[in-house]
Amino acid sequence: MTKQMQGGFRTVDDCKPRYTIVPHPTHPRLRHIEIDRTALEEFFTHTDQIDVQNLEYVPFMRFVLGSALAAWVGDGFAELLAQLTNDRSIGGFTTGLGGLRDDPDSFVKFGTAIGHLLGPANHDAMSGTYYARFIVQDTDKSDSYLRQAYRLFTLHTDGTFVEDATDWLLMMKFAEQNATGGESRFLHLDDWDELERFRASPYASHDFLYKSPGSKNVDTTVRRPLFFESKFGLSMSFIDQFVQPQSMQEAVFLNDLSASMEAAAGTREVPLPVGDLVVLNNFFWLHGRAAFQKHDKLHRELMRQRGFFA
Repeated sequence: MTKQMQGGFRTVDDCKPRYTIVPHPTHPRLRHIEIDRTALEEFFTHTDQIDVQNLEYVPFMRFVLGSALAAWVGDGFAELLAQLTNDRSIGGFTTGLGGLRDDPDSFVKFGTAIGHLLGPANHDAMSGTYYARFIVQDTDKSDSYLRQAYRLFTLHTDGTFVEDATDWLLMMKFAEQNATGGESRFLHLDDWDELERFRASPYASHDFLYKSPGSKNVDTTVRRPLFFESKFGLSMSFIDQFVQPQSMQEAVFLNDLSASMEAAAGTREVPLPVGDLVVLNNFFWLHGRAAFQKHDKLHRELMRQRGFFA
C-alpha cells in the first residue's frame, strides 16, 4: 500500500479519500472536513522527524509537509481545499485533529500542511516567521484589538497594511480556559444586506491610506481601495483600526460602513473548538471576534497563517 519517496517520506498508492465533507454546524456557507483518525495518525508518524524550527528555517519543508498530509488523507484532498476556498458561494472550511494530539508543535505542523496545500504563507512581521501565535488573557497592553479580550474585535479583512498579497487566512485554536464568549464572527460579502448602499458611494473605490501600529513591525504605509474587482468578483479590503481617514467625510463614511457590517443579519458567530482551524477566502469574507465575559484567569491561544494561492 505504501512506497518510499525521495527524502525518506512515505506516500500512499491509489489511496481512496479518507475524509468526509459535511455542512458546517453553525454557518450555512462553510463546510467542515472530517479527516479519518487513522490517516492523521499515519501523517504524524511519518512526519515526526520534521520539527517546527525546520519549518521556520526551510520554506520548502512546509510544502513537503502539505504533500505528506495530502498523500495520507487521500486522493483529491488538495484539490478539495482549493475548490472550497475558491468557490464564492462557500469560500471557507473548518477541520481539525479531533483530539488526536494537543501539543502546539503538532498544531503548527497540521495548520502548516493545510495552508500550504493552498499556497505559500506570507512572512508575518509581528512574529518574524510565517505564522503568529498569540494569547488573549485578562489583562493586556496591546496596541490593537487582537489581544484585548473584553472589546468587540470588529469585522475586517487581513493584509490591509502590507504589500504582500493576502488571499487566504487560517486561524487555529491551540488552547482555551475560562473562556465564555469570544466566538469568531464572520460575514460573507454577499450576505451583507446594505452592501449596495456603500458600493454606490464615491468612497467605494477611493484609495484609503493604511498604517499599522508598532506591534505589527511594519513601517510602510499602503493605499488601497475599499471595494475592487478580483478573479472572485466583488472584493473588499478594510480594517477600522488601521485605515487613516484624511477628512471628516471619510471618517463618517467608514464609521457608518463598519457599523452596518457589525449589525448585518448575515454576520454570524461561529465557535471553534480547541484543535480545529478555519480557512477563509480573504477577498470576500470578513472576520472578527465577539467580546469575552470577564474572568481573571481567561486564557486563549491562537495561531494565524495567511498567504496567497499557488
